[in-house]
Amino acid sequence: MSVAQHLYEQGLITYMRTDSLRLSDEALMAAKNFIIERYGKEYYHGSFRVYKTKSGAQDAHEAIRPTNIELTPERVRKDLTPEQYRLYRLIWGRFTACQMANSVYDNVVVDVESNGHIFRSNYSELKFAGYTAVYEESKDEESDELRKKLPDLQAGERVYLEKMLPEQQFTQPPARYTEATLIRAMEEKGIGRPSTYAPTISTITSHEYVVKDGKYLKPTNLGVVVTELMMERFPDIVDLKFTNHMEEELDSVESGKLYWKDLLHEFYGDFSVELENAEKALEGVRIKVPDELSDEYCDVCGKQMVVKSGKFGRFLACPAYPECSFTKPLVIEMPGKCPKCGSRILKRTSKKGYTFYACERGADCGFMTWYVPTKDFCPSCGKTLFKPSGKGQKKAFCINEECSEFVPEEKRGYKKKTAAKSDDKKPAAKKKTSTKKAKE
Repeated sequence: MSVAQHLYEQGLITYMRTDSLRLSDEALMAAKNFIIERYGKEYYHGSFRVYKTKSGAQDAHEAIRPTNIELTPERVRKDLTPEQYRLYRLIWGRFTACQMANSVYDNVVVDVESNGHIFRSNYSELKFAGYTAVYEESKDEESDELRKKLPDLQAGERVYLEKMLPEQQFTQPPARYTEATLIRAMEEKGIGRPSTYAPTISTITSHEYVVKDGKYLKPTNLGVVVTELMMERFPDIVDLKFTNHMEEELDSVESGKLYWKDLLHEFYGDFSVELENAEKALEGVRIKVPDELSDEYCDVCGKQMVVKSGKFGRFLACPAYPECSFTKPLVIEMPGKCPKCGSRILKRTSKKGYTFYACERGADCGFMTWYVPTKDFCPSCGKTLFKPSGKGQKKAFCINEECSEFVPEEKRGYKKKTAAKSDDKKPAAKKKTSTKKAKE
């Protein structure tokens, strides 16, 4: 949301705290002219595409769109940060694509009958790009069965089995929420508004009700205990329909159909009773949050360590406290081995919040790097290969200076600020000298 705020302040997008789907006629006409001029008449839909705003949406503002469609992402890229550019490209692409013609695919389905069983194969080939020339959603969650091209076949043609590749697959549990899928679920269930999505995720992560496991949000024991307690003592508040119903009532207050004091009195009457009952039931009760076991063992007493939360975040502690007070940082084991001693490489965080990678032996070994270890090994020396951090495909390299495949630091992928040229420094020296003479 903060990235969108910066784009809004720069005048590149319209107001972003809205879930409206309404577009002005001026914006639709600008999109029409741009599409026809840049891509051709066949890429335009033929008429204004108008989308119906869902019930309960805040329609005071337009849908989020670029203020000027002529400002393409490539045109403004040099003035934006990488995050701002990616978000602007998404907004610009979706707005432009919504007024373009549909894409056209040639779908082929082949059914092969053998011994009374039917085997089906599908293939889809793009014939006309349409709106996909501008924007195409990610296909990470889609099936891969449409990617391989099928040979030219005729109805009734006899085919022969060349190879059989047996595969065993198991039913997988539903994937955990990511930030994106959680916001999508909240939107579908009418929970919150665009202006509250980011603060909601920030709250559940900062209070450690969930922790990030890669890109997924994993509930903690604290989150489970708090949720169960809320569902037991305040079932009306944690009901999925509560927020949606409250939004409708607030809209009624805004339109003058409901007096705000009556709304507060109606809500607080039942809520105060639930709160009083919860205080009586939990008086003197100490709720125990189950310990989260780790794979590490105490270096002093040998017991399996547990995850605790402190002032500076999560850490590992011995469960035998206070008899044993041994603690150590919560670390994540990375692939590969330490290039110095062959021990494990652990992911750590500095006091300023920066991520680095170090040998598990710490100062006894002394190995530390900002580069991300990979599971691959150098074909020449056998040491672990590393790559620059960040998104996207990064080429791995060897950091062993004694190896023939060693890659110097300046060729490892990070863009560094170029030092001032010697020609630029000389005028500065002259300026300093001339200033000194002027003082004399």
